[in-house]
This record gives sequence, structure tokens and C-alpha cells, in this order.
Amino acid sequence: MLKPALLIIAGRIAGFVAAFVTPLILVRLFDLETFGTYKQWFLLYITLLTITQIGMSESLLFFLPRADSDAGRYVMNSVLFLTGVGAAAAAVLVLNAPAIARWMNNPALEPLIPLLGWYLLLMQGSIGLETVMTARSAYRSAAIAYAATDMIRALFLIVPVMIAPSLRSLLYGAVAFAALRFAFGNGFRPDARCFAKQLTYALPFALAVVASIAQENLHQYAVSGLFDAATFAVYSVGCLQIPLVDLVATTVCNVMMVGMTTAIHDGRESEVIKLWHDAVRKLALVFFPLTGLLLLGARDLIVMLFTDSYTASVPIFMIGIVAVLFAAVPMDGLLRVYARTNVLLGINLVRLAMIALLIHWAMQSFGLAGAMLVTVAALALGKAIGLAAAATRWRVGIGRLLPWRALSLIAAVSLAAAVPALAVGYGLQAPPFIRLLMVGTVYGAAYVAAALGVGLLLPHERAALSRTMGRLQFMLPVRYQHKIS
Repeated sequence: MLKPALLIIAGRIAGFVAAFVTPLILVRLFDLETFGTYKQWFLLYITLLTITQIGMSESLLFFLPRADSDAGRYVMNSVLFLTGVGAAAAAVLVLNAPAIARWMNNPALEPLIPLLGWYLLLMQGSIGLETVMTARSAYRSAAIAYAATDMIRALFLIVPVMIAPSLRSLLYGAVAFAALRFAFGNGFRPDARCFAKQLTYALPFALAVVASIAQENLHQYAVSGLFDAATFAVYSVGCLQIPLVDLVATTVCNVMMVGMTTAIHDGRESEVIKLWHDAVRKLALVFFPLTGLLLLGARDLIVMLFTDSYTASVPIFMIGIVAVLFAAVPMDGLLRVYARTNVLLGINLVRLAMIALLIHWAMQSFGLAGAMLVTVAALALGKAIGLAAAATRWRVGIGRLLPWRALSLIAAVSLAAAVPALAVGYGLQAPPFIRLLMVGTVYGAAYVAAALGVGLLLPHERAALSRTMGRLQFMLPVRYQHKIS
């Protein structure tokens, strides 16, 4: 699982850099109100894009590893269905633009809704491109597609704004990019028999996704509806998603699902728990130290990326960082492998109910940070319920449910590495970028040294790290290569 995951991650890193830089440029070009409107527009987009997929794109990870001659039919079913649903969603958006603007408490949003409809339609029809490549084990092609897509999208968003500085220019660029992506066609044909199987799998999953998106974004909609666009801009910056988290978690989860599905199909179900432990351990190796580093540099990161105007976002961001820890347990992927989408739906409904019941009290008690606090608490509850369902399915005790020894050791090493980094950050008076660089360097060096010292990495992982360092060495001047060797 390590090699294909690293290959896709390598491709996505190039796209991650482009996607991450985009809002950092825009926050310097737009005022608070305009930037808040931009964030609301994309919040609506990502919510609707995920809900209106109705599980058809993700169903390909379940069906394609099992399919032979029917593979192309499954793909075409997905493309046609998603395009149709995207068109219907776009029509609903346009017809209800005034109501949506009132609901989001931002009249400036109304004239931008038609562009959102076009963008949603075009992106929906091509959403499964990388999923198909991953499901068919075409990992190199998936890596290239991820990199190219995100880099081109960043250009289409930023260049129009540089030419004609306005939010509408950015959105025209977004629609143009979506049209370019949609233009990539295929020669597959649909099939009613395959489509019936896909719907049987996808519809329960779609309900789970609706509940998931509702509970994941309810806090942002609550803040948007109760406060003005400028306050929402502050809160949305506090909700900053670190692209590296989604990049690594989604990639490892998708590769894990393909491996598990193939093992079950071949009658090797005993390997599923091994794959699960391996995926959780690998994700923890990244996310546990990442959480520590982000907590140490939270203020400097927000100020560096979004300027001093967003210092009020720091407490919100620090609470949200805790969610990175839970990304090491890819429960959704495991439940989807066994087609237990009913359990996934139940988990998300419980989380949604918890947030809906507590968010008003949380904001009254803790201010804007309360909305994030109750959201993270609901995430923890959902993970616990999912683990209980997995234990029941495998008939194992809590001791075999997770690689506890490895997780404890990773957590201890991550905490130990924070001690010298904290000392450096406390005594260093410098601009945010310099502080982040120094603290990050010390923390990273301490973590890697401790991980190697206690044998945290397996032999093949140590070999992969050595190969990576060897490649990086060729990028250094000759005099430094001699020093390293």
C-alpha cells in the first residue's frame, strides 16, 4: 500500500501547493467583505458538490476493482448520472438565488449564484476522473491528473483577478476551468444492469454523505447566518483546512479501500485487519506530529498567511487542529468496503444531532470558538461509534481494533519533539515566517531523530526515506553533497 499511496501523494503535492497559495493571494487582493463572499460562494459549492454526487463517484472504488468487462459501463453510468444531477442542482440554485442570499445574510451573493450553478454542473460531470484511475490501479495517471488539475485551476482563478481585480473575474475563471475539465470525454457506454447495482450501493451512502456534509458545515452556516460577512471571514479563516491532511488521508484511504476490496474478492479477508492497522499507523506517523507542529505555530501561521487582520481566528484554528488527530482513523473508508453505509448514515446523523442541539449553547458560552468546539467533539463521538461497529464486524476486542502500541509510541515521540521546538519558539523574537521556519525545522528534526531512534519506522519505510533523501541530495551543490556523505 505504501508505494501507490506515495506516488499519488507526490502528484497531489504539486496541486496542493497551487491550491493552498490561491486564497493567500486573494486575501491580499480583497477586503474582508469581498473575501467573506468568496468563502461563502465556495462553501456553497463544496457542500452541494458533495451532496449531489449521491455516492456515484465513490461507488466506483467499490465496483471497479471487482469489475472486468463491465468497468467502462460503471464509469459511464456515473458520468451521465452526475451530469444530470449537476444540471438539476444548478437550476435549483438559480431559481432560489434571492432566498439563498438572504439565508447567507449577504445580498452580494445573489448575482453570483448563476456562476455557481455553471461551476457545479461542469465540475460534477468530471468529478470521477481521478477516482477511476485510482480504482483501476492506474496510480501514476491519477498522480499526474491530480497535479495538473489543481495547478491549472489555480491559474484560472488567480490570473483573471490580476487582470481585472474583482470577485466576478475570479468566478468567470473558475467556470472556464470547469468547462475545460468537463471537455475530457470517454468512449464508454452506459448499462442499466450495472446502474441498478450502483444505485443499490450508492443511495444509502448518499444519505450518509448528506448527513456528513450537514454536520461538517453546520457550524459555518450558523455563523454565516448570525453574523455579517466580515465576521464570517474571520471564522472561515479559523476553519482553515490544511490541504496536506486531505491529500494524505484521502489517498491512503482510497488505496486502502482498493486493497481491502481486492483481498475480500480474492477470499483473503484475514488480510483486511492487517491493511487497516497499516493504514492507521501510516496516517498517525504523519498526523500526530503535524498536529503538534500546527498547535505550536498556530498564531504565526495565521498571521503569515492572512495578515494581522485575522488574529481573532487563531483560537478557532487551534481547536480545529485537534480534528487532524482523528484523520488517522479512516472509518468512512472501512465501512464503505463492507457496504455498511447504513452505519455510516447513523454515525453522521448522531453527529448532526449533537451539533444542532449544542451549537447555540456553545457559541453563547465560548463565542465563535464554541461552534468549532462542538463540531470537533461530534467528530470524536462519530469515530468512537465507527470503531465499535468495526469491532462487532470483526469480532475482536478493543486490543486488536487499533495498533495501540504503535499509536502510543508515535504520540510519545510527537510530544517529546515539541519540547525543544517550544523552547526555540518561546525565546525567538522574529517575523512569523522565520519563527515558523525555525520551530518547524527543530520540531521536524527532533521527531525524525526520535522516530528512528526508537525504531518507529519499519525497514521498508526506512529504505523509502533513505531513497527520498538520496534524491534530495542531488538537488544540493556538490560541496554540500560531500559534507552529507
